[in-house]
Amino acid sequence: MPAAVTLVIPGRNCAATIGVCLDAVVPMLKTTPLEAIIFVDDGSTDDTRAIVTVRPAVRVLAGSGAGPGAARNLGWRAATSPLVWFIDADCVAEDDALTRLLPHLADPAVGGVGGSYGNMREGSLLADLIHEEILERHRRMPIRVNFLASFNVLYRRSVLEEVEGFDERFLKAQDAELAFRVQETGHALAFEFASRVRHFHPTRLGAYLRTQRQQGYWRAWLYVTRRGRAGGDSYSGLVDHLQPPLAVGTLAALPLAAWPPWGWIPAAAGATAVLLLQAPMTTRLVRRRGARFLAYAPLGFLRAFWRGVGLAAGTVTALVRARR
Repeated sequence: MPAAVTLVIPGRNCAATIGVCLDAVVPMLKTTPLEAIIFVDDGSTDDTRAIVTVRPAVRVLAGSGAGPGAARNLGWRAATSPLVWFIDADCVAEDDALTRLLPHLADPAVGGVGGSYGNMREGSLLADLIHEEILERHRRMPIRVNFLASFNVLYRRSVLEEVEGFDERFLKAQDAELAFRVQETGHALAFEFASRVRHFHPTRLGAYLRTQRQQGYWRAWLYVTRRGRAGGDSYSGLVDHLQPPLAVGTLAALPLAAWPPWGWIPAAAGATAVLLLQAPMTTRLVRRRGARFLAYAPLGFLRAFWRGVGLAAGTVTALVRARR
């Protein structure tokens, strides 16, 4: 008999998605080992709380507005079950999303197991590009991994207690940071591609790129805090991790273009290298999904620069604070 599970969903101003998110998981209270659902309202100012409270099966906790890491900590610490499942407020779990994860925890060596994505916004070019890239990476992940994301992840509560949960300093990348610490305490991590929650991927390029800048900023903090992790993980490899610093170097070289006749070469070479590094993923996506996915190359190129700007800012801030 599988152990009981509590689902924790953090959210802030998620009125557009939280209703369908909850409608997908409430029926699992009768059909799966899920025994409780906790929604942590992290300071919403829209109709989020009203949408959640009309569903009596869902327990609502008031977060402090300190971010998703703090909200998740509040949720799992209020849980009493031996297993805690986390999904995001903009995700819609498929019927078997939880039951696909549970068998991995039959192995006592496994401290946590994560799953994959579905796409709630099929037909949007940006959403499809984002989604298919993620799936391509997930298809290549082994069963035993060194990275798990928090949009669909199941942890033993005892493991969360052992590592003291999420590091609340991180507004993003706190899921990777947690996974690294769980591994460092000797617990294995597993990945189950067949467990899926459908995500409302971004459809607006500007908003997506701003989020990527934030991701770059917090990744810098992650790699300063968890030394030796910058070279890649089960989800992304060295080629991916080289792109943001290469983009920063390209931007730094732009002033040299003022010195003719050869000053433009460093920046041009850097930009060309960033673009060429999009070729492996673009090729895989085009082979799998068709010529429409050639659009991944310019998207990946732009993203590298936005992530790079965030990475540079985060690195400087983290190093300055570390010296204080």
